[in-house]
Amino acid sequence: MQNAGIFFDVAEIASFLVILTLLVKPLGVYMARVFEGEKVLLSPVISPIERLICRIAGIRRDDEMDWKQYALSMLVFNALGIAVLLAILLLQGMLPLNPQHLPAFSWDLAINTAVSFVSNTNWQAYGGESAASYATQMAGLTVQNFLSASTGIAVAIALIRGFARRSAQTIGNFWLDITRCALYVLLPLAFVFSIFLVSQGVIQNFSQPVKASLVEQYHSSEEKVVSEQIIPMGPVASQEAIKMLGTNGGGYFNANSAHPFENPTPLTNFFEILMMALIAASLTATFGYMVGDSKQGWAIYTAMMIIFIAAIGILYWAEASGNPILHGLGAYGPSMEGKEVRMGLGGTTLFSATTTAESCGAVNAMHDSLTPVGGMVSMTLMLLGEVVLGGVGSGLYTMLAFAITAVFIAGLMIGRTPEYLGKKIEVFEIWSSMTTILSAGIVVLVTVAIALSTEAGLSSIMNPGAHGLSEILYAYASAANNNGSAFAGLNANTVFYNLTTAAAMLVGRFVPAVAVLALSGSLVKKKYIPPSAGTLPTHQTAFVLWLVIVVMIVGALTYFPALSLGPIIEHIIMNGVR
Repeated sequence: MQNAGIFFDVAEIASFLVILTLLVKPLGVYMARVFEGEKVLLSPVISPIERLICRIAGIRRDDEMDWKQYALSMLVFNALGIAVLLAILLLQGMLPLNPQHLPAFSWDLAINTAVSFVSNTNWQAYGGESAASYATQMAGLTVQNFLSASTGIAVAIALIRGFARRSAQTIGNFWLDITRCALYVLLPLAFVFSIFLVSQGVIQNFSQPVKASLVEQYHSSEEKVVSEQIIPMGPVASQEAIKMLGTNGGGYFNANSAHPFENPTPLTNFFEILMMALIAASLTATFGYMVGDSKQGWAIYTAMMIIFIAAIGILYWAEASGNPILHGLGAYGPSMEGKEVRMGLGGTTLFSATTTAESCGAVNAMHDSLTPVGGMVSMTLMLLGEVVLGGVGSGLYTMLAFAITAVFIAGLMIGRTPEYLGKKIEVFEIWSSMTTILSAGIVVLVTVAIALSTEAGLSSIMNPGAHGLSEILYAYASAANNNGSAFAGLNANTVFYNLTTAAAMLVGRFVPAVAVLALSGSLVKKKYIPPSAGTLPTHQTAFVLWLVIVVMIVGALTYFPALSLGPIIEHIIMNGVR
């Protein structure tokens, strides 16, 4: 039976990898044609809508921006998003579509939540069904799921233009890019995926909460007899679809994708994992198409998948090996505590690895219940900079920053001027790339140090010792890298954690984004240099492996001491090594 379970788990993981790889090129080329203004399959339906929106909003489709104008537009747009969402959260009690009469968010939780959803982090220090009304979920959170994903993709497209264009001054029009992203990419995919989810049992309604009689009554902590349960309703499928496609991750319910109203069957579980990875993976093909060399896109995709497959393997091994403490008591088998048995070990570990590699943060298991090694894998995937596919847009542009760094280091070692895709890599490109790569890491280490040295930070830890350190490290790794998942043992709904994680989310999202746009602005002005005998072939296996090594070395040098004091020492203690 155990061998059969392993076979089906491996088959599920392999099927996911094959299907994802087959979808990368079609969707990637489609997105490239959309952003280059070419006609696509949906143009007859969507082009009139695009023209209408541009006319109303005053967007001139022929006007392009330099990198400073693009960055300013991006920052202003997201600042307005934070302000609008903050207002919705603070006025929730006065707004319609609130059948449970939920009150407004506290000021610090409102700030944290507004920053979280606008930055594509979707960190939640609240229970979705018990804190957010239907209006907040739809007009506030779901809208930002679309807009934050569009922002990340737009920044990635701007960087690709920096490589693709020769001796130019502009990198596109931010307003046109996010409009096309929402209309041609996110809305159609979310619509189709929502219909599929509804067909499988995910709810989509505006009904009042349902009261259900319990099979067995029980006494509450106040010694009251409880004989019924209140089951929340709401427009779940529409939010679930874009939360996955846009690597957002905010759960309608507190249990997130472990809740049967969000993720009812193994089939929905598989497709939710696939939707998490689809756009981020396909953007590598978009990159290859737009720069005129599809091999470059496949090289980036291959580097990402090497790390991803290794992470899944280690995570699955750790959870399948089980808990040695329980083995000593005669309870053998995989570690299933905190996991949904209806999804199985394969469906759970694949989901956990994908959501932390993808900067999504949706969970179908409690990551706090993962074994120390399993938890470390999820944590490490975030700490690497969310480049293993990563968030939509942000994963690709961060990996391209790593690629530039890898080219520069290789150039130093062989004594040649580094070039990438025909563009000479000089001081400004390295400064921009290193800012993109290291800003989130600096934020993580600084905020963890503050939390561990203050009473406000330590008072939220529910588990002492190494695991308590892991909870704090995971929280800030998730915030700074815009993931949103959490080790649930940390009480993050305090003024200290709401404000510090909000600051980490802002820096982790917008400092790299601005640095990437500056990088694009520098690259787009450079003349194209044809490849020569001394040009490093960045599409071949040697460079792919070198890129993987650079990513892992940067991650190891930055975080190994912190990981040693957290999950590594916890693993040693759990296995009885003194």
